[in-house]
Amino acid sequence: MKRIGKQTIEFENAPSVIGHGAVGGRKEAGGPLGADFDQTFEDTTLNTDSWEKAEAQLQKEAVAVALASAGCRAEEVDFIFAGDLLNQCISSTFGLRGYGMPYLGQYGACSTMAQTLLMAAVMVDSGAADRAAAVTSSHFCSAERQFRTPLEYGAQRTPTAQWTATASGSVIVGKGGRVRIQRALAGKIVDLGVKDPANMGAAMAPAAADSICQFLEDTHQRPQDFDGIFTGDLGAVGSQLMLDALKGEGLDLTTVHQDCGLMLYYREAQDVHAGGSGCGCSASVLCGHLLRQMEKGELKKILFCATGALMSTTSQQQGESIPGVCHIVQLEG
Repeated sequence: MKRIGKQTIEFENAPSVIGHGAVGGRKEAGGPLGADFDQTFEDTTLNTDSWEKAEAQLQKEAVAVALASAGCRAEEVDFIFAGDLLNQCISSTFGLRGYGMPYLGQYGACSTMAQTLLMAAVMVDSGAADRAAAVTSSHFCSAERQFRTPLEYGAQRTPTAQWTATASGSVIVGKGGRVRIQRALAGKIVDLGVKDPANMGAAMAPAAADSICQFLEDTHQRPQDFDGIFTGDLGAVGSQLMLDALKGEGLDLTTVHQDCGLMLYYREAQDVHAGGSGCGCSASVLCGHLLRQMEKGELKKILFCATGALMSTTSQQQGESIPGVCHIVQLEG
């Protein structure tokens, strides 16, 4: 691999997606992309006794589907990169502990799918791994309990709030797949002082604009060179803010941009306010919908730009602002 420009990595040994899987909950099954999930669950606890255990089960199931799709066993995977929104990434550690794979935990908030995919590609391209896995998840109930208010409290959600997806996505990276991981960019932390935890889109939009602008500069590409530029979980508010910011830099994404948070649900009918969010949102859209379209040839070249709000319950209680980050992976069919 080689570095191009300031922040972008170009992979020269063609790491590719050899397997993928997406699982989700009842609300996700009822959305526009419901048919693209490999597995969905009516019971939000997935037959466990807590929402946190249910989220761990989501990761376990997503990896199982991805392994079957790749036609390999867990012991044939050299590394697994995983993360989630819960403290100490317990969904990942408890969900994956039975697989026996060498584990490297990641925290990128809702950007985790792009981050883990980037790391898996680095391992395969460098020759450090023949196969590496990437996975992340989120769960509406566990996220609300940790970051906002327990569901029993019955608090009203503001119009800028987004719905945390109950979903998980996983990719197995190796050689010889139909979708190549061509380039990737690790984003910078960008913080413009947004403090409202019910307005994640505004907190993450500046990071998305920064990363996309830098990636296009590094690679000497234009927005029109792609079949789609898919951001992760900016929702309605953040998407417009990002598009406006990029127009100020002379970049018009309006014809090629879609946001995973706006693709996963019927906004009005499903009452998700500004759209979807959570690690599992962009992960399930990528692993369930976008990769299928690429394998069919309906999409040939895309940017997957997952965004994350790097806050914690402690930082919120101390009145800190919400830093954002956006990692980018260029995929080609």
